[in-house]
Amino acid sequence: MQNSSSPEIEQLRQQHYNATLIDINDIHEDLWILRIRPDDHVQEYIPGQYTTLGLGDWEPSNDPANNEDVGENLKSKLVRRAYSFSYPIFGDDRSHLIAPRDLDYYEFYIALVARSGEAGQDPSLTPRLFAMETGDRLWAGPKVTGHYVLHDYKPDDQFIFASTGTGEAPHNCMISHLLRNGYEGPVVSIVCTRYEADLAYKTANQELAEQYPNFQYITLTTREENNLNRKVYIQDLMQSGEFEEHTGIELNAKNTHVYMCGNPSMIGVPNYRGEKTYPSPTGMVEILEKRCFKADYRKEKGNIHFEEYW
Repeated sequence: MQNSSSPEIEQLRQQHYNATLIDINDIHEDLWILRIRPDDHVQEYIPGQYTTLGLGDWEPSNDPANNEDVGENLKSKLVRRAYSFSYPIFGDDRSHLIAPRDLDYYEFYIALVARSGEAGQDPSLTPRLFAMETGDRLWAGPKVTGHYVLHDYKPDDQFIFASTGTGEAPHNCMISHLLRNGYEGPVVSIVCTRYEADLAYKTANQELAEQYPNFQYITLTTREENNLNRKVYIQDLMQSGEFEEHTGIELNAKNTHVYMCGNPSMIGVPNYRGEKTYPSPTGMVEILEKRCFKADYRKEKGNIHFEEYW
């Protein structure tokens, strides 16, 4: 950590922490790819699952002027948050898709959530993560979990992965799993961010598309100067027919799985209390269900699968 530590803080770190930050890829000041190595071993996980990261309330943040005053009763507690596993896609030589069993670390794709220091707000994790340096210690959850995973599929099915921002993280591992294991059906990844600089995995996915002709990678940005007059979101791409025109893939509910992760406004989860209603503005679930798709709901599995990020 950047700040010097008292003996009390060092004792708390030794008591609570069980992992080491081994690498930081700072895409820019608000967006990092972190690699974390647990002390014991890397838990085996299914593509799309997540674990929990934590740091003590006692740790400094990247913005000390806005640190939360958490009170004496929280000064020895961990701030924890769940993060989906991301994935490097390629091995170091960029010639092959790496398998999870070959990794001795977890990879996470994390955006800084700035806090303003209002009185009474909950302690925040990302400002503390973004104050870390390589070699620093933290807590990593001992379990992996999550149901946002690849469901049963047939060889002639097609997959569409739609994400906003760091919602791309679980899709990296899912797509790599499909292609590495010989899946030959159409696979499309659509990623929407504010700026081009927010597309941390763009180069890797473009290389993936060059090596696997059944994979397509589409990026959308909403705040670049050249598209301020016409912002195109993932919902727009689907509703307008541009997706099918661009990819040559028909949105056929009989053989298509759609995975969505990120901004709830993009996903548009229905309200199932009483008569089912959809949120406004129109989200992907409503657009797809009008075309005979069905979203997962409780134990009822459909062909629309989603993970909201807040």
